[in-house]
Amino acid sequence: MKILIAPDSFKGSLSAKRAAESIRKGFSEILPNAHYFLFPLADGGEGTVSAIINATGGSFIEEKVTSPSGKKIPAKYGVLKNGKTAIIEMAAASGLELLSAQKKNPFTATTFGTGELIKSALDKGFPKIIVGLGGSATIDCGTGMAQALGAKLLDGKGKQIPFGLNGLQKLEKIDISQLDKRIFQSEIIAAYDVRNPLTGKSGAAFVYGKQKGAKVSELPLIDDLLKKFAFLVKRDLGTDVTNLVGAGAAGGLGAGLFAFLNAKLKPGFQVVSEIINLEKVISTVDLVITGEEKLPKKKQ
Repeated sequence: MKILIAPDSFKGSLSAKRAAESIRKGFSEILPNAHYFLFPLADGGEGTVSAIINATGGSFIEEKVTSPSGKKIPAKYGVLKNGKTAIIEMAAASGLELLSAQKKNPFTATTFGTGELIKSALDKGFPKIIVGLGGSATIDCGTGMAQALGAKLLDGKGKQIPFGLNGLQKLEKIDISQLDKRIFQSEIIAAYDVRNPLTGKSGAAFVYGKQKGAKVSELPLIDDLLKKFAFLVKRDLGTDVTNLVGAGAAGGLGAGLFAFLNAKLKPGFQVVSEIINLEKVISTVDLVITGEEKLPKKKQ
């Protein structure tokens, strides 16, 4: 019997890889003679790079980048075996897990480090760049990312805005005339793990703001700032992100990638499954085991 074990991560409990290994261990006690194929999965959020590289081979590149709090940290991204595709996980540079509970603050948290990883991929000449969205500490709509790539996001005095929502509060003009031109010679895909729009009751502020450190009382203000961003993007760039599926992923990074880098937004699971050729693998086995979400904590 051939058994495919293809779980996503169990957040806060097990990575996708460890979950797959644990499932194999359990099934091996009952079916010791079965042939097991482990394909840890991801949907664009944390673990996306590891899932793809583990399944297909490839390599990692490490860079020093700016964390959500502004400190320099090491962050890795993956390169497919063909040497033509870079796979970046925004959580590696701008993720919630990089901050302690006390340090969570969307008013200062930035995606600048994600932009630095994209710049690294451009510097190394990859014609295709996939950015996995999910697990972000930020709600800056990708403004930090855009600044790292040369965009001018200006306040009323013509100065660059600060990081995070503090910057969105001051944002008055978007100028991408000095944005890295190599972006438009590359294919950029934003792999989202949630379909939320940018604004409204189902948007980035009201659904995900609290997990990034925002107070309930601050959520209406944050939603207004996201609406302001959408207005300025339409006015200055001629791009409408208001009703874009996945625009609210990773604190509005989906909207930012679409607006600033002309990225194509695609469901993360679709992106991952296409790269690892999951349908073909499934057709060769007798049983598929999958799962995701999280395990309950043990009662003390």
